[in-house]
Amino acid sequence: MSDTTLAATPTSSPARWLVVLIPYLWMVLFFMAPFFIIVKISLSDTAIAMPPYVPVFGGLSAIGDFFSQLDFENYVFLTEDSLYMNAYLSSLRIAVISTFLLLLIGYPIALAMARAPLTVRPTLLMLVILPFWTSFLIRVYAWIGILKPEGLLTLLLQTIGLYGPDEQVQIFRTDTAVFIGIVYSYLPFMVLPLYSALEKLDGTLLEAASDLGCPPWKAFWRITFPLSIPGVIAGSMICFIPITGEFVIPDLLGGAETLMIGKTLWTEFFGNRDWPLASAVAVLLLLLLVVPIAIFQNQQEKV
Repeated sequence: MSDTTLAATPTSSPARWLVVLIPYLWMVLFFMAPFFIIVKISLSDTAIAMPPYVPVFGGLSAIGDFFSQLDFENYVFLTEDSLYMNAYLSSLRIAVISTFLLLLIGYPIALAMARAPLTVRPTLLMLVILPFWTSFLIRVYAWIGILKPEGLLTLLLQTIGLYGPDEQVQIFRTDTAVFIGIVYSYLPFMVLPLYSALEKLDGTLLEAASDLGCPPWKAFWRITFPLSIPGVIAGSMICFIPITGEFVIPDLLGGAETLMIGKTLWTEFFGNRDWPLASAVAVLLLLLLVVPIAIFQNQQEKV
């Protein structure tokens, strides 16, 4: 290669820097900047005004007074009121159980898809993503019609004789209904990463294990499952993170005793109009999810 060619292809050209810079600018504009605004509001005090908090940044000339009025009393209040800690713990409990159920249901589906004939796989993949063609809100409302006491589930059980004419299924407005709605809504997010990992599995490894006398169940635990762990981690993180802050499903399918941080956050913002306290709740929720997000990104780098 001549010196002219080397000069024409510098290792740090402006185009390469631009490719790297665009994602960082995107993160700064749409993640870091809103996050710092929320942090600022969380350090403010509630006020009957618009916006409903003080202080409001009034310019560089008053920057000293602005920072002197910020405090941490909202974060202190979160530690004093057990409601918020219970909401965080309840959200984590529901997210962990839901993620486990999603993995339990999604793994066999993904495994069956990965072992299906090549001509059938596109159809199966389309069936998995087909629910996305319908509005998320409409799908949750459909479960209301199924699970409510006089809904389709009660009618079905009465028709087949498992319930009497005067008996009704008491699932609606319970944690069970929330789990059903979450598992239904997030199942594609679990199946797709698992399918991606299982599809890459070398089938000759299972053939070799079978030739050496390894039973199918043992081959699964010694070969298939370990090689699919990246998909398990990816699917679990993709589901666990948004489920923790889920609002729509607990609000529509859950009852008064279904306590999740997303509902608490909405109540503080729009019910109580306490933006500083709601912002503090949101900041702590984000910090709570930093660990699984870091694990997910670390796993993605290894794949």
